[in-house]
Amino acid sequence: MSSAAPAGGVAGYLRLVKFSHSVFALPFALQAAWLAAGGVPPLGTLAWIVVCAVAARTAAMGFNRLVDRRLDAENPRTRGRELPRGAVGVPGAVTLTAVAAAVFVAGAFALNPLAGRLSFPVLAVLLGYSYTKRFTWAAHLVLGLALALAPLGAWIAVRGDLQGDLAPPLLLAAAVLVWVAGFDLIYACQDAEFDARRGLHSIPARFGPAVALRTSRAFHALTVLLLLALTWRAGLGWIFAVAVVLAAALLLWEHSLVSADDLSRVDVAFFTANGWIGVGLFAGMALDLALLG
Repeated sequence: MSSAAPAGGVAGYLRLVKFSHSVFALPFALQAAWLAAGGVPPLGTLAWIVVCAVAARTAAMGFNRLVDRRLDAENPRTRGRELPRGAVGVPGAVTLTAVAAAVFVAGAFALNPLAGRLSFPVLAVLLGYSYTKRFTWAAHLVLGLALALAPLGAWIAVRGDLQGDLAPPLLLAAAVLVWVAGFDLIYACQDAEFDARRGLHSIPARFGPAVALRTSRAFHALTVLLLLALTWRAGLGWIFAVAVVLAAALLLWEHSLVSADDLSRVDVAFFTANGWIGVGLFAGMALDLALLG
């Protein structure tokens, strides 16, 4: 397929970077912003946090699609993606990725000098993740780290420094890391055979889907424990605690949908359950700080 294939319009680019999946990182960035401010952050700061979170994710996903486009063309599950089938051309994807990265850096500097300086190593992690499955089966944890940087960045965006008690944002970031690694393990089970055949590294490819799913359950149990620790350390009340319990229930439901022998409902487990977890925890945080803080 020619790299100069015509672009598929705005909708094609949004599908390319799975724009709707911004729901994974953004609610946790907002939670950190609310924690850092003790309530609703300044609206200007909040707007830049949203811009940076969306731009960073767009750059990361666009770069991932570019790096993996030949692998995606070989994989029956992914060959219908926008780059392999020519719905979006390579030049357009490169432009989108570069613009999104530039917006992220510019937005970080607009927030404060520390956020601006840290935007470069953050971008290196976000883009570097795309290569990790070529040499380590711990790539799932690197993806978790990439998304865990969102709440840490939002905390710095509001505070402007690293002074004070950093335990709350670190606990939230750790919860995001293992939560993301856990649901990525479920998603990666779909490609276990292809990855093993192509010499790509993942826990499902290296140890099998059954081990991957057990590891995912352990990661998600740890997620709940970290969120409970956050509730205590940040002095949050019963509203956020209820949100954590509901998140735990959604995680249990997520794991009930899949097994090593039946991955037919991975999309529901991956997107629906995890999307509601992020939104629900943010709503719980905002209400808790507004009504009980």
